[in-house]
Amino acid sequence: MDYIFEPTPVSSLPVAGETGRFPVRRIFCVGRNYADHIREMGFQPEREPPFFFTKPADALVQDGETVAYPPLTENFHHEAELVIAVGKEGADIPVEKALEHVYGYATGNDLTRRDIQIALRDRGRPWDWSKAFDRSAVCGEITPMPGKALPDETRVLLTVNGETRQDATLDLLIWSVPEIIAALSSSVTIRPGDLVYTGTPAGVGAMVPGDVCRVEISGLAPVTTTIGPRG
Repeated sequence: MDYIFEPTPVSSLPVAGETGRFPVRRIFCVGRNYADHIREMGFQPEREPPFFFTKPADALVQDGETVAYPPLTENFHHEAELVIAVGKEGADIPVEKALEHVYGYATGNDLTRRDIQIALRDRGRPWDWSKAFDRSAVCGEITPMPGKALPDETRVLLTVNGETRQDATLDLLIWSVPEIIAALSSSVTIRPGDLVYTGTPAGVGAMVPGDVCRVEISGLAPVTTTIGPRG
């Protein structure tokens, strides 16, 4: 097929134990899925249906890369997150069948222009400019775990320059992995290659050029990002 210009290459992630890579189709993110993070953002947690926002697939940043401090912000935040890698298509998936659609999991960091997010939120506008900017979706190597859930005691830890900023366990998620998959699939058909960032715990905070941010999740490959000068 002829194109008027060269198509964007497929974004992909390494997979533990595999020579082939995981091609990324879409990136979905759950908003406000830890009660303490909801409180630190100025709201009271309620178990309302989960809501989602998206990032472009070419926003992916892999382990060990440097991310330039992005434009239009003076308050650039980290958000440690468990990432679901989808391996099976489905729509209107019941909770009890949701894990059948899991290919594996990865360690993620949902980079956020917090000042822009707050300004958009206060005006009732979409979050896109605060979340879906270039190189905003940090994600590590995928660990295959078809059809499985991680233990509730799985720890999510984020450090900046060796100092702990975020430290929580998966049992603190308001919406579990199966519930997230079921809710997402009620609105869109999920397909192999989709990634789902599951929300961040309390402790989000600002980063500056020169910072080294590391996210660790028990049983998964860690992911480290260096913040470079303004792009």
